[in-house]
Amino acid sequence: MNIYVCIKQVPDTETKIKLKPDFTWIDTGGIKWVMSPFDEYAVEEALRVKEKNAGSTVIVVSAGPTRVIECIRTALAMGADSGIHIEIPETADNNMTAKALANALKKEPANIGLVFTGKEAIDDGSAQVSQLLAGFLGFPYVSVVLNVEYGAQSVKCKREIEGGAYEIVETALPAIIATQKGINEPRYATLPNIMKAKKKEIKTYKTSDLGISEGDQKIKFKNFELPPPKQAGKKVSGDPAAQAKELARLLHEEAKVI
Repeated sequence: MNIYVCIKQVPDTETKIKLKPDFTWIDTGGIKWVMSPFDEYAVEEALRVKEKNAGSTVIVVSAGPTRVIECIRTALAMGADSGIHIEIPETADNNMTAKALANALKKEPANIGLVFTGKEAIDDGSAQVSQLLAGFLGFPYVSVVLNVEYGAQSVKCKREIEGGAYEIVETALPAIIATQKGINEPRYATLPNIMKAKKKEIKTYKTSDLGISEGDQKIKFKNFELPPPKQAGKKVSGDPAAQAKELARLLHEEAKVI
C-alpha cells in the first residue's frame, strides 16, 4: 500500500511573531519552524499502518518555500520512506496549496491507498486544505479522527463532534483521513534514523510542473495586525465581604458582564 501524508511547516508556538514594515505578511526572520502538531499525529498513524502492512510505503508531501524540506526531513527521521516538496509561494492560500498537493499526488506512478493529514494547521487554523484536497482528488474524506479500523478496501473512523459526542463513519479506499489529538502518541526520531533521513529521497515539483498559476490563489491577505497587548490584571484586597463587593462592582461597571 502507498500511504501519503500531507504536512505543513509552521512557526513554533513559543516564537514571538513580528510583522513586516508594510504589514503584508509576518517577518519570517528568526522564526523557529516546526511541523504542525496535528500533522505529527498524521505521520505517526501512517507509520503504524505501514508497520502492519508489509511492503507498504509512506511518502510525505509538503508545499511551501525551500525551508519546508527541513520539515519533510523530520518526518523521514520518524520513519517515512521518501518525501515530495512542492515549491509554492510563502503567501499561497488554501486553494492553491490543496491544488498543488493534489496535482503532485496525481503525478505519482503508484496507486494511492491512504492519505493522512492533520485536522488543521496551528498557524492559521483554517482547516480547509484537507477538504479541498479531497475535492480535487475526488476522494472521500473524514476529519477530526480519533480512531481508525482498517479493512482491506475500507476504513471505519471514529470522529469527534460537538458536545462531547462521537460519530462513526465508514468509507471506501482510497480516502483522506484528517487526524485529531488523541489518535496516537507520535514517536521521537532516533539518532540513527535522523542520520538515515539525510540520505532519503526528496522529490521537488515547481508550480509549472503541476499546472499551478497565480490564478489558483483565490484569497490574498493585507493589513496584518498583532492582537492588542493584554491589560494588567487587578488585585482585589480587603476582607472577604469587601472583596466580594468590589468584585461585583468591577464586573458590573468595568467588565460589564453583570
